[in-house]
Order: sequence, then structure tokens, then C-alpha cells
Amino acid sequence: MPAITHVTLVVRDYDEAVAHYVDDLGMDLVEDTPMGGGKRWVVVAPQGGRGAALLLAEAVSEAQLDRVGDQTGGRVFLFLETDDFARDHARMTAAGVHFRERPREEPYGTVAQFLDMYGNRWDLIQRNEPVGH
Repeated sequence: MPAITHVTLVVRDYDEAVAHYVDDLGMDLVEDTPMGGGKRWVVVAPQGGRGAALLLAEAVSEAQLDRVGDQTGGRVFLFLETDDFARDHARMTAAGVHFRERPREEPYGTVAQFLDMYGNRWDLIQRNEPVGH
């Protein structure tokens, strides 16, 4: 059965992006392979390997630089699902991640919107019932 395995995220700089997604958001660096000409295949993913991974693609043109931080026109771009909202919210807040709102309870679970270092909107979410159940 087909699966979405990677989502491309356009970033300003490979190294700053890796530091942010690994150190601040708690992801794993899955791969960092030089591709020649300054390009790299850089993949980060949530710890434990659940869900799709992010392929960090360094912007190389003005058009790509214009997309950094707003790949979805101001909508939430990615959803980071956790099994312990309080733990991850506290860790991310301590790491300096900017949450745009206080955690809130919704019928589907606990959620709070945050911004990554570029301004992309994310939801940190702990579902009342895991997806697919």
C-alpha cells in the first residue's frame, strides 16, 4: 500500500534548520548525505519513527526564499502528534519554541499552535483517541 513518507520543507540553511528541528522540536536527524554542489539530502523525523519525515530543502532561489516560513499561506502546515502533551509542550517551551496560544481542549484532544523558527504554523496535538482507531 502506498504511503507518504517525506514532506519537503524549504529552509534558509541546512545547519540552522537541523539544530532547530532536532534540539528545539525534539526530532531525530535521520539522514544528512552530501549530494554535491552544496546540496544535501537532510531528513528529520519525530522520535520513534511514527509518521512522515521532513526533507529539509535549502532555498536556492528568490522564489524559494519567499516561501520559507509560509508554505501554506498562513494556515497550519504540519501536525506534531504526541502521546504526552504536557511533557512535550513544557520541553518545547523551555527550548524557546513560540506557542501562539495556550493549550486548549477540543473534542478530538489537547492542542496548541506553535511556530517553527521560520514562522511555519504547526499544531502540537495529543488526540483523545489515536488516528486510525
